[in-house]
Amino acid sequence: MKPIKKIQTENLDKLYDYINLKIVGFINEEENWIANLGNITAILNYLLDDLNWVGFYLARKDYLILGPFQGKVACTKIKIGQGVCGSAFQNSQTQKVDDVSSFLGHIPCDEDTKSEIVIPIKYKDIVVGVLDIDSPILNRFSEEDQRGLEKIVATIEKYLVFDEILNVI
Repeated sequence: MKPIKKIQTENLDKLYDYINLKIVGFINEEENWIANLGNITAILNYLLDDLNWVGFYLARKDYLILGPFQGKVACTKIKIGQGVCGSAFQNSQTQKVDDVSSFLGHIPCDEDTKSEIVIPIKYKDIVVGVLDIDSPILNRFSEEDQRGLEKIVATIEKYLVFDEILNVI
């Protein structure tokens, strides 16, 4: 296992390329998707500033169930279509919310969260879960952050096998 070091750069594209490279390194060393998602949350939480929660919600029938995460205790079950996570899952589209108090139906799992980005994860062309990242700062996530995080999710989609989830959707 290679150590993860913080890098100092104002270029978000370079930062996300570095994060993606580190994630690929971990994914190549481990086949278990749960372990990989755990390490991905740790990498993102460590290398990205101004976050208060990073994690995954995974599909199970009509709900998203809490998966590996870093942060405070979280909602364990979100109905598909509800909140930012449920909307991203249902619409199969990234949700970048600059102010969660303005998002109709936002589920306040952590009262400190001010902004949020949620990216759906597909496996065999089926949405199987979401990557959810929260910040205690309004307008935390830029278009560059969105592009970088979508590339990371593309890496997750390319390398991880989610057959267990397909069996319970």
